[in-house]
Amino acid sequence: MNTYYADKKGYYGAYGGAFIPEMLYPNVEELKKNYISIMQEVSFQKEFQQLLKDYVGRPSPLFYAQRLSEKYQAKIYLKREDLNHTGAHKINNTIGQILLAKRLGKSRIIAETGAGQHGVATATVCALMGMECVVFMGEVDIARQAPNVARMKMLGAEVIPATSGSKTLKDATNEAIRDWINNPEDTFYIIGSVVGPHPYPDMVARFQSVISQEIRFQLKEHENTSKPDYIIACVGGGSNAAGAFFHYLDNKEVKLIAVEAAGKGIDSGESAATSQLGKDGIIHGSRTLLMQTDDGQITEPYSISAGLDYPGVGPQHAHLFKSGRARFLSATDDEAMQAGLELCQLEGIIPAIESAHALAALEKMTFKKEDIVVVNLSGRGDKDLNTYINYFNF
Repeated sequence: MNTYYADKKGYYGAYGGAFIPEMLYPNVEELKKNYISIMQEVSFQKEFQQLLKDYVGRPSPLFYAQRLSEKYQAKIYLKREDLNHTGAHKINNTIGQILLAKRLGKSRIIAETGAGQHGVATATVCALMGMECVVFMGEVDIARQAPNVARMKMLGAEVIPATSGSKTLKDATNEAIRDWINNPEDTFYIIGSVVGPHPYPDMVARFQSVISQEIRFQLKEHENTSKPDYIIACVGGGSNAAGAFFHYLDNKEVKLIAVEAAGKGIDSGESAATSQLGKDGIIHGSRTLLMQTDDGQITEPYSISAGLDYPGVGPQHAHLFKSGRARFLSATDDEAMQAGLELCQLEGIIPAIESAHALAALEKMTFKKEDIVVVNLSGRGDKDLNTYINYFNF
């Protein structure tokens, strides 16, 4: 059977794998050997589930958006990841990974962050567990996500600016990998998305799969079926989408819609729509679709949202795109900002600009009245208020 999950070597079809410097081989190998058995331990699951419930506040609600439903003529539900502790889906994964790090005897945590949500989530769990935390963040992102930088520092993390390249997420990831190579013994790298060398894409997807697990039983309560007709999620690296899609991957009746950032337009030269612009290549340890020049240099992505301007996409998403299992759409900055404002004014919810890209897909699709549509609202908009203020001149 054609499956959409990772095989033993971490491949999804032609994408994935672990392309890493020799210095990192022991770390990645140790993780690969142990992650599934540790995650399946009763004591691990007990601690993980307890923290998701009592600390994160799960299950996150599945909210029927009545006014949005009336406008788009379908039954639209919002999976409220924005209501999690720290304000996004990122915390599901950082809790899982820090519990893994502890069991592997690591004492120092590093992470990369773009929008700052993963950095905040990592700093949060490090404070909770009393572990040293270093977060790498592009200089450009530090400027546009200042509240999240302040949160990380309040939580006791050291925030190190990445000053090379476009000074955004890609460059922060490069710096984190460099640090990991220099400190392989005591350091655990908590990657925030379904990117990087195997086993990270699979591991992060498993931790985030709590999203689709909850959608199944919550829909049963609301609609007496566990299957929506559509699941819509934004994709940069793609961990929120991987989590929302996870339990439905092999069920073809559920249509998966991934929404990328088209920035100022797909062909404007300022975009992050990897599925449209990318070619096969290797970035940060895995083979995937990647925006690059004819001679293989990575091109700089752009999006108004700091969490979506990554030049690649997780290998699982590359496979979902190439195989046709997921439909990839894109939303421009303008479309996303308007969709974000629409949610504010129709439902009283201010979404993260990343999540607003997923909402922008509603305009581009036609539904039947009885269609059940779940939009993964991956984060809340507090961190983006300045961007909203500047865009709309509030």
